[in-house]
Amino acid sequence: MTTFLKFVHLAAIAIWSGGLLALPFLFWQRRALESGPDLDRLHRIVRLVYVELTSPAAFIAIASGTGLIFLQATFEEWFSIKMVLVGIMAMLHVVAGLVVHQLFSPRGRFGRVSFVTLSATYAVLIVAILWVVLAKPQIDSNQFAAHLFEPGGLSRLWHQSFGDTRMPMP
Repeated sequence: MTTFLKFVHLAAIAIWSGGLLALPFLFWQRRALESGPDLDRLHRIVRLVYVELTSPAAFIAIASGTGLIFLQATFEEWFSIKMVLVGIMAMLHVVAGLVVHQLFSPRGRFGRVSFVTLSATYAVLIVAILWVVLAKPQIDSNQFAAHLFEPGGLSRLWHQSFGDTRMPMP
């Protein structure tokens, strides 16, 4: 079961990552097109990549990864860093969706700076996730956040930083 779930997880990550890397290039194609059949075809291709390939792959990658967490009980500091990076990747996936939404309006554009920035951000993020997963760096959380990984550690950290901010009960 674990082996099959890992295979599904890796396949979904590959499709999700590939889709995110391809989308800025597809967005950039918009710059040369005016209304007409070519723009309509590009719109259909972009929606296919985002809606029918990349988004389901993201969902499957996150769901299978969640299953693997429970099957393998991975609770180490490097894994927390991976989860933060995956969260950022999910947020940038939403950014791509927002670009798709505005890109095909009559005034929609995606310039060179946007292309380079989004492409580089996706590439750096994907490489960072791969590095963390493959290297599994040894991180001593006691050096920067003592007691963070103990039960109730986040609550203590919150109360030290912000005090008691609960709603008063009548």
